[in-house]
Amino acid sequence: MKKFGKRILAASILLSTIYTPVQAAEESAPTELILRQQPFLAAPEMAKMPKKFLYDSGIDIAYPEDGVKGIYLTENTAANPERVEELIAYLNSNDLNAMVIDIKNDNGHVTADFNSEDAHIKKNTVPVIADIDALMERLEEEQIYPIARIVAFKDSVLAEEEPHMSFLNPDGSIWAYGNGELFINPFLKETWDYAVNVGIEAAKAGFKEVQFDYVRFPEIFSNDANGLYYDMGEFADLDMDPTEKRVKAITDFVAYAREKLMPYGVEVSVDIFGYAATVDEASGIGQDFSQISNNVDVISSMIYPSHWGPGYFGLSAPDLYPYELVDEYMKVELPLLESLDHTPTTRPWLQDFTASYLGSGYYREYGHAEVMAQVQALKDHGVTEFLLWNAGNVYSY
Repeated sequence: MKKFGKRILAASILLSTIYTPVQAAEESAPTELILRQQPFLAAPEMAKMPKKFLYDSGIDIAYPEDGVKGIYLTENTAANPERVEELIAYLNSNDLNAMVIDIKNDNGHVTADFNSEDAHIKKNTVPVIADIDALMERLEEEQIYPIARIVAFKDSVLAEEEPHMSFLNPDGSIWAYGNGELFINPFLKETWDYAVNVGIEAAKAGFKEVQFDYVRFPEIFSNDANGLYYDMGEFADLDMDPTEKRVKAITDFVAYAREKLMPYGVEVSVDIFGYAATVDEASGIGQDFSQISNNVDVISSMIYPSHWGPGYFGLSAPDLYPYELVDEYMKVELPLLESLDHTPTTRPWLQDFTASYLGSGYYREYGHAEVMAQVQALKDHGVTEFLLWNAGNVYSY
C-alpha cells in the first residue's frame, strides 16, 4: 500500500523564525515556502532540526550508524525487480548499505512519475521506474539508505525544448559537446528551481538524501572568450568578473537548494570534481570546493584514479596506483574541510570500473583488489563513507 506523507503545519512557524521573508511582493499561494533574497547564510545542521517540523514521507530508513557505503543504480536497474533483488542480496552479503538512484538522469529525464505540478517535471518525466513507492518500501524493509541522484545542469532535453535556458552559438544554434550533450544555464533561477523541485519530489517519496551532480558550467567556460550568447540573469549587473560570477552562481545554487530542501528532512550532497580541492577554485566551471562544501551536508568528490593526468600527486600513471592516489588526495581534502566554518561529511566516489580508454601502460584492470585498495586508503585517513561507481551497476567490492 502506498504510504502518504503529510506536511506539518508547524513547518511554517519554523520557517518564519529561520528565514527572512521576501519583502514587498505579494504571495500568490500562502502555503508556498518563501526564501530570502538576501545573501545566503550557512543553514542549520539537519541533525539538529526537530523532527516535528519536518515533512514525514512515511518511509523510515535510518542513517547508517557506521556511515554510508553505497553503490550507484541507473533508472533501468532500479526499474528491474530482479536486478534490484540481486543488488539487495549483494549489499546484504557485505557491509554496503546504500543505493544512489538516478531520479533526474544525464539526459534530463525525470525517471519516476511524482504527479508533480512543476511544468518542467511534468513535461520531461519518462517513468522508467514504474512504481517508485514500491521501490522505496522495499528499501525500507531492508534498511538500505536511498539517495536520489539529480543531474542539475547537464540537461539535453530542457536545452532543446527551451534554447533560451541554454548557451547559444553566434549563429543561434545551441552549443553542444562533441558527443551532442547540452547544458542548461546555472545563472538562471528557473534552472535552479527545476532541480530543487525534483529533489523535493524525491524527498516526499521517501529518499533520505538528495545528491546533485553536474553542479557546474560546461568546460568551455575555461575560456571566457568562447563566443557564446547566454543570459546572466540577476548576476549580470554584479561588480564581478565573469569567473567570480560563475563561482557565485554555483555556490548560491547549492545554498538555495539546501535551504529549500531543509523542511523535507533530507541530507543534501553534491558531487564535485576531485581536482577542485587541489586548486584555489575551478573557476571555468564555477566550482569552488570550499564554498560548495560550506553549504552541503555531504561532499562527494569524484576521485577515480583514472580521472587524474600523468604526474598528478607525483604519480606517473595515477590509474595504476589506486591506494596511492586516494591517499595523496585525502592529504589535501581533509585539512581543507577542517578549515571551513561548516565541515560536511566527506563521502568520495571511488572507481569500480576499468579505464581501458587511457591506453596501454596507463590503466589497469579494476576488480576487488583495486576497489579495496581505495577503501583502505580512506580508512587510513579515518574516512568510513564512500560510494562506488560502475555505469553498468556491476560491482566487485
